[in-house]
Amino acid sequence: MSLFPIFVKLAGRSAVVVGAGAIGEGKIRSLLEAGAKVRVIAPEATAAVVEMAAAGEIRWERREYREGDVAGAFIAVAATSAPDVNHSVYAEARERGVLCNAVDDPPYCDFYFPSVVRRGDLQVAISTAGESPALAMQLRKELNEALSQEMGEWVRELGRLRREVLAAEPASEERKLLLHKLAGMPVCGAEACPARQVAREHAAEVKR
Repeated sequence: MSLFPIFVKLAGRSAVVVGAGAIGEGKIRSLLEAGAKVRVIAPEATAAVVEMAAAGEIRWERREYREGDVAGAFIAVAATSAPDVNHSVYAEARERGVLCNAVDDPPYCDFYFPSVVRRGDLQVAISTAGESPALAMQLRKELNEALSQEMGEWVRELGRLRREVLAAEPASEERKLLLHKLAGMPVCGAEACPARQVAREHAAEVKR
């Protein structure tokens, strides 16, 4: 089955995670990083999850999963060590129209957590549709080694430069080509940055 690659804004949205072991903890962290409001259902939890709950970062209900726990959620994650419980969470989620991921059980997943390489706002996500998480991890390692640690700052500066261009020039094929040209140039934060000079000279030509 073909997957649709997408980056979703989870800030302020409700996420339910059933299970709070080592695997569940990783999913909880990922959801928190995206700004989701995380509710955890589990009778026991790792020390880190307990700390998150104590700090008010998540809502932890210390009990077993029961029917109705997924109601109102935007997404759900089933991360217990009991396949039958995970399948029940998935079945409820499907019935309620909630996207669900049953960890390490591809047939019971509406979406997958990809291997991700991050450099600030730049994210490169890798998925094998659950066929080989090990391969996804290997590719992540290779990309992590290949991408410069400065790439995040480069993306931020390129974003600022792009906004300058959009504010100075009307939409046109020339503006589109300029933005692509700038993306291939070294960008720095200095006012005398070569890329900034190119952008401003182009804007000046447009205004004439």
